[in-house]
Amino acid sequence: MAKKEEILEAAKQAAKQVAAKAVEKAQELADVAAVKAAEVAEELQARAEKVAERAEVKEAVAAATQTAAKAAKAAKAAAETMATPSGKTTKIITPEMAKIPAGPLADKWTNYKDHQKLVNPANKRRLDIIVVGTGLAGASAAATLAELGFNVLNFCIQDSPRRAHSIAAQGGINAAKNYQNDGDSIYRLYYDTIKGGDYRAREANVYRLAEVSNNIIDQCVAQGVPFAREYGGLLDNRSFGGAQVSRTFYAKGQTGQQLLLGAYSALSRQIGKGKVKMYNRHEMLDIVMIKDENGEPRARGIIARNLVTGRIERFFAHAVVVASGGYGNTFFLSTNAMASNGSAAMQMYRHGAYFANPCYAQIHPTCIPKHGDFQSKLTLMSESLRNDGRIWVPKKLEDAKRLQAGEIKGRDIPEEDRDYYLERRYPAFGNLVPRDVASRAAKERCDKGYGVNNTGLAVFLDFSDAIQRLGKDVVAQKYGNLFQMYEKIVDENPYENPMMIFPAIHYTMGGIWVDYELQTSVKGLFCIGEANFSDHGANRLGASALMQGLADGYFVLPYTIQNYLSDQIGVPRMSTDLPEFAEAEKKVQEKIDRLMKIQGKRSVDSIHKELGLIMWDFVGMGRTAEGLKTAIAKIDAIKKEFWTNVYIPGEAGALNNELEKALRLADFIEIGRLMAVDALNREESCGGHFREEYQTEEGEALRQDDKFSYVACWKYTGEDSEPELIKEPLDYEFTERKTRNYKA
Repeated sequence: MAKKEEILEAAKQAAKQVAAKAVEKAQELADVAAVKAAEVAEELQARAEKVAERAEVKEAVAAATQTAAKAAKAAKAAAETMATPSGKTTKIITPEMAKIPAGPLADKWTNYKDHQKLVNPANKRRLDIIVVGTGLAGASAAATLAELGFNVLNFCIQDSPRRAHSIAAQGGINAAKNYQNDGDSIYRLYYDTIKGGDYRAREANVYRLAEVSNNIIDQCVAQGVPFAREYGGLLDNRSFGGAQVSRTFYAKGQTGQQLLLGAYSALSRQIGKGKVKMYNRHEMLDIVMIKDENGEPRARGIIARNLVTGRIERFFAHAVVVASGGYGNTFFLSTNAMASNGSAAMQMYRHGAYFANPCYAQIHPTCIPKHGDFQSKLTLMSESLRNDGRIWVPKKLEDAKRLQAGEIKGRDIPEEDRDYYLERRYPAFGNLVPRDVASRAAKERCDKGYGVNNTGLAVFLDFSDAIQRLGKDVVAQKYGNLFQMYEKIVDENPYENPMMIFPAIHYTMGGIWVDYELQTSVKGLFCIGEANFSDHGANRLGASALMQGLADGYFVLPYTIQNYLSDQIGVPRMSTDLPEFAEAEKKVQEKIDRLMKIQGKRSVDSIHKELGLIMWDFVGMGRTAEGLKTAIAKIDAIKKEFWTNVYIPGEAGALNNELEKALRLADFIEIGRLMAVDALNREESCGGHFREEYQTEEGEALRQDDKFSYVACWKYTGEDSEPELIKEPLDYEFTERKTRNYKA
């Protein structure tokens, strides 16, 4: 009997030891964002059971199993949290929650499509889908979903889908066709994108983007997009920043326009067939959430304002897709169209969709510098100009001072007195380094006093070498429309004198968090294009925005949304008279009424400009902890000023542009604060996020992979409450993280 008790006690102790190791290991893994702690615990539980079984004591088996089961539970809980630098824990998003397919990287998308759920043709016509936005992502999605047989309600704030901001894109669209036979491949495009994003993007999403890129070109050619062609008839390519191959397809400086016209033609076909119902001059102001039979909220429609009549209208759908673009206009002055805004994203955020990596904002290096206090936007000069243009500033401070005073022109500086600083610092890539690198380099030169223009905030983009090498006619053929645009704005001939350029806010890599299926953390709510966070990491390579928008709309969402809709075919069309619709409309109307009653003394634009200056000064190219804390305090003050002193003329129930701007500004204020909070939390430099405290001796971005290799997902917790941080670890299986090097 004594021997039996000894065996029992030994088995219990062995089980306890194994279980303790399980908890210890689970916590250790949680601290480094290893989300497989639960699996480890289960394995250790099995080992504990075997220890007890070997003792051949029935009681020991039970005791060991119970103890180890507790360890497994503790490990599972640890797997759902991750330690923060402050010692606190936060929830994490596992690969399973992000719906990342298993298997080799190159097979994930194929395997997903092979095993996804489908909706048969007869059932598709019973399902309605709302698509908000008509840019490249929205128009291509609406057209493709309708082509598949779904009923689509498509909304845009412009008077025509052709006025979406995608039309302003100039330089081109990437694809891995390797027409130049210069070593390009799907993997090379994937790797350049991952590297260009400073290793802060999901592997699976980026590889899928590279994989479908070739299909996009074929689709657009079939639509009649007039891509440039070589003498032999093949589509032509040119280089863009962050790549050493030529993979960018283009239509002179009008690539966005031509691609949008292609998508618009496909959309118009479906409008003509009655499969797409178009709502021009309508702005989404809220999402309608209705609980399913299990009590889980699902997106079931939207509340929109008719911008012509001022009427608030209700719309039902089985799923809602938002493709509303980025939030760069938080800075007031940007290269975005003035109507571009982040309000749709904020409505998703307030309903539980995570806002991911809001601090990742791209500052484009080749924009026409600010030239006055009365500008409403800035103008982009295509990155394609960096193929043949050389960027420089004077070597001598006295020359820079004379240029700033207007005493001399750039052409008057002799060659030996010019500092081609990108070629000097990054010999392997030269003027074609990624945008974040080029922008910071320009800022560094201007901060040192070597900038040109009357403000000292500009550098030269010089085509004199290209004109001498290729001839003026060839340069004009390649870039003529861009040169014309520059001359009209600046009143200076760029063929005779170097262009002046300076960085400006252009694109936002952050956005609403989506899983592999492009679904947000809210069921039935999808987000595509620039509005989501998914494919670029901390920096976007040039010509990849058009690629992502069309990839999402033409080739990804039409597959993945069916996985959700497959179990929605039994859901009937719901009346917009339901209490949930009435409540959502009431909330929108109350917000409008509150704004109209303020009747303060300040215009919407004056407050927006003030916000923009704070964002540029403290949340722009260079950020510090002290500056970000200052920004948060100043933005809080602006919020108070806005809600107590803004003046909106006119009536709410009619055409009212000032009311439109005020509603958007209310959201920009919240976005600006969220950007600052996210930037303050991310104590590292990566891509478009540059914390001055974290840089190398050479002034390059210094990542902290051990602490910040994750997607920062912010969850809304209330109007005046701090958002909750939820993390999605970026555990790279197929790519080795390296310090970005564009010097060799």
